[in-house]
Amino acid sequence: RFIAKPCAINLGIQDSGPHRAQPNAILEKVFTSITKSPDGKRLEGLSKQLDWDVRKIQRWFRHRRNQDKPTTLTKFCESMWRFTFYLSIFFYGIRFLWTAPWFWDTRQCWYNYPFQPLTSRLYYYYILELAFYWSLMFSQFTDIKRKDFLIMFVHHLATIGLITFSYMNNMVRVGTLVLCLHDASDFLLEAAKLANYAKYQRLCDAFFMLFGVVFIVTRLGIYPFWILNTTLFESWELIGPYPSWWLFNGLLVTLQVLHVIWSYLIIRTASKALVRGKVS
Repeated sequence: RFIAKPCAINLGIQDSGPHRAQPNAILEKVFTSITKSPDGKRLEGLSKQLDWDVRKIQRWFRHRRNQDKPTTLTKFCESMWRFTFYLSIFFYGIRFLWTAPWFWDTRQCWYNYPFQPLTSRLYYYYILELAFYWSLMFSQFTDIKRKDFLIMFVHHLATIGLITFSYMNNMVRVGTLVLCLHDASDFLLEAAKLANYAKYQRLCDAFFMLFGVVFIVTRLGIYPFWILNTTLFESWELIGPYPSWWLFNGLLVTLQVLHVIWSYLIIRTASKALVRGKVS
């Protein structure tokens, strides 16, 4: 409200919504109670009832549908908040993990487990991430509804489950690796959205392509061969098949399935962008 909105206005993003449909009680009742996209038969019936041209009624329904869509300013502010958090927490995580021995040798995640100290920096990193994903869990019902709502819902459930479960079981070392890896690409996607809303098309294209490369390298390369390797094989070798091993790795594998789905969507978007000459 006090930072993102002024930035958006300075970039020329207007706080005005789409063209509003003229008030009409009959059409409004059909729109809210029956259908938002009437078929030909219903359009003809409404045309006779109102003595309106069919095209005029179609235009009214199009304007009414667009009326409910969020403004570009609203989307810009939401993305700017997420960009700020993802960027800040990523650099906090990198700075913290750079001096952590398990960042360079994943076997360190399991030495002396579960008797590993919980430092204040590690604690704050974990609690900040958990708080943010809980906020996303609640706000997704009031935020802008996107096509991947169901996938994001499953993602938030799995992420909150993993953070909470790993914290309770003191698996925080490997947990910090998972969190930092996920944050590496998220801020780039939000940066691409911000550039798109501000109509900086080349900057949007560059950020999206960079996001796609980082996402695929981290989620389809580093995650399975670095993270899943240590949770599935190194942990089994060093501490054995502990009771929670199956649940913990089940949640991690669920994330990997989501990574594959998103990678497909990213590659499809990138291929369309190459054909069109821009990311839409």
